This record gives sequence, structure tokens and C-alpha cells, in this order.
Amino acid sequence: MSVATRICESPGCGKASKLQCPTCIKLGIPGSFFCSQDCFKGSWGEHKKLHKKAKGEDQTDSGRYNPWPGFCFTGKLRPAPLSAMRQVPDHIPRPDYADHPTGVSESERKMRGTTNIRILSDEEQEAMRVVCKMTREILDVAGEATAIGVTTDEIDRLVHEATIDRDCYPSPLNYFEFPKSCCTSINEVICHGIPDTRPLEDGDIMNVDISAYHRGYHGDANETFFVGKVSESAQKLVQTTHECLSLAIAEVKPGVRYREIGNIIQKHAQGNGYSVVRSYCGHGINDLFHTAPSVPHYGKNKAVGIMKPGHVFTIEPMISQGTWRDELWPDNWTAVTQDGLLSAQFEHTLLVTDTGCDILTKRLTADGNPHFMDHPFYFKKKS
Repeated sequence: MSVATRICESPGCGKASKLQCPTCIKLGIPGSFFCSQDCFKGSWGEHKKLHKKAKGEDQTDSGRYNPWPGFCFTGKLRPAPLSAMRQVPDHIPRPDYADHPTGVSESERKMRGTTNIRILSDEEQEAMRVVCKMTREILDVAGEATAIGVTTDEIDRLVHEATIDRDCYPSPLNYFEFPKSCCTSINEVICHGIPDTRPLEDGDIMNVDISAYHRGYHGDANETFFVGKVSESAQKLVQTTHECLSLAIAEVKPGVRYREIGNIIQKHAQGNGYSVVRSYCGHGINDLFHTAPSVPHYGKNKAVGIMKPGHVFTIEPMISQGTWRDELWPDNWTAVTQDGLLSAQFEHTLLVTDTGCDILTKRLTADGNPHFMDHPFYFKKKS
């Protein structure tokens, strides 16, 4: 009787083999023989996919979409296929990066590293008021469309059309090659989530970040929305995040150092048991999408500058249930919490006045409250 010869499964090897992967033995995976530890280690990148498949973790092999086989996600959210990039009519003025092959803004690149904060003229301030009002209107379109079963791609379509209807260019589109007209960040996604074909699910929280470019100026705002019946822990996170923004805005006035904003936000977030994301910050905005000042949201930061009348900038705290640390999906955009726990965000564009500030992107309703406060499951309205 002949005995079968075991051949090393490392690509291109073919040597006789006696070593078998111990994990494959435990999982009942046949074969998996290697001639040496070096061959085993060299094949690990591909071999470990067998383990994921046996455990039911490989989404591609189980029939689900997964563009990054072997990537370890921090939470439950998964990507879905993207639709084609949407087009903007030629008659709408566009920023300098709109048609750049890699989405680089040359005007921003020239200002990189500067800490000089522009004081906008009366005419420039009026232009900012106009574009920020439109930005707010577009964000409200996204808020009204948010519901169970709606895809973020559909929200992106509505945002794109609402932007075009106002003779605006959607600022995110092709900005450093971002493929969509807004950002949709769900559950553990901190920011820069890419709209795709995943339907929203009951209990999701979703941030929609809207930026519009109109007649040479950008507006920027975002909100976190509830989808269906949201857990009270998620509601508390969203409520606290909005409070962080509100408390920070209340301190904006001439003479305040930009570094103080982070102290206010971190004190309130930590006091409620949350952390403040450090990798992303608020920013100056005018005819440039992102410029000085830099406005960190965490305490004891080293932000440069003192607020003066005519300054326009954003505050946009990202507050997380667990760690403040983040990771990036392989799309190089989607930032997620390192521990997979929820994160929420709110953002306004602000104009410093002689006595305080104007919220240029405030909600255009009688009370001006964010959408989540109108939601039937908002915890303060429960009996």
C-alpha cells in the first residue's frame, strides 16, 4: 500500500511537508501542510482567510460584499458597493480641486503651514452667510430623508440634487478624490464615511456632513440623526455631543484663544463618561475649504490664534463612547473607533462678531434645535 506524500501549500514551493497548521486542525480544515515555519509565515496573509471562512467571518465567501478580504473591522458595520460618481453641470462654478486628477487644492496647498487667520470683509461675510444658509437647507434635506431602509447612497443623491438646485458645487466631491457629495458616518464611524448601498437599520445613528461651494465660498455643517428606535445609551451620546458643541459656541467671542475650545469640550465629554477624538479638528473656512485656524476639540492643545471679529471657522466635536483612538478603513477615508463603540458629531460654521458670534449654519426652524430633538424616541420626551 502506498502512502500519500504531503506537499507544502506555500505557492511555488512543492517540497515534502510534515508541519500542519494547528488552527486548521482545531477548526477541522483538511490539508494545510507546510515544509517549514518560514513557508508558513510567508503564506499567512492568504492562509488566514481559510480560518475566517471556517468561522463564518469571511464576508466574500459567505456571499456578502467585502472589498478588503482579511481586513479586521473594529465594529459591526461593513461597506457596501458604491454607485458611480455623480456629475455637476458645467455652468456651476467649482473649486480648484473639482477637476484635478487627484483632487488636490492648489490654493490650499499654497497656504499650508500658515497660522495667519483671515479677517473677512463685509462683502465676504455676506457671501459666507449666503452659502451657509444653503448648506443648512441641504443638511435638512438629508435629515428629512433619514429613515429605516433608506440607503446612504440615496441620501447622497438627494444631497447632490439639492446642492445643484441651489447653484452650488458639493464641496466633498473629488476633494482629494473623495467619491461622493456628502459624508455619511454610521455608528462606529467617526467621520468621512462614504455613502453606499447599505440600507439604514433600526437603531442606527448616522452623521451627515454637508459642505457646499457657492460663488467662491464654502459652507460646512453636520448633524447626527436617529434611525428608528435608538437605544438610550446612543441617545445620551448624541445629546452630550450636541451639548459639547453648544457649550463651545457659547464661549466664542473676540479675545478668546482658539485652544480654549478644546478645554470646554473635553471637560463636558469626560464628565459624562465619553472621550474626544483627537485626529480631526475644526478649521477656518472661506474661499478655501480648510484653512487656519486649526480648532482641536481636546483639552490642553496647542492651537494658535485669538478670535477676532471677521474670523470664520468651524467647531465639530467627535465624541466616542469608548476610546478616543481611531483607525482607518482601507478606502483611506472612513475613520472608525478603535474599539468599535459608537461615535457622534455635530458641526456649525461660525462668524466672530464684535460681541460674540453668529451661527451661520443654524437650523432654520422656530427653535433651531437639531433634528434628533424632534425624534419620537428622543429620551427627554419619554414619559
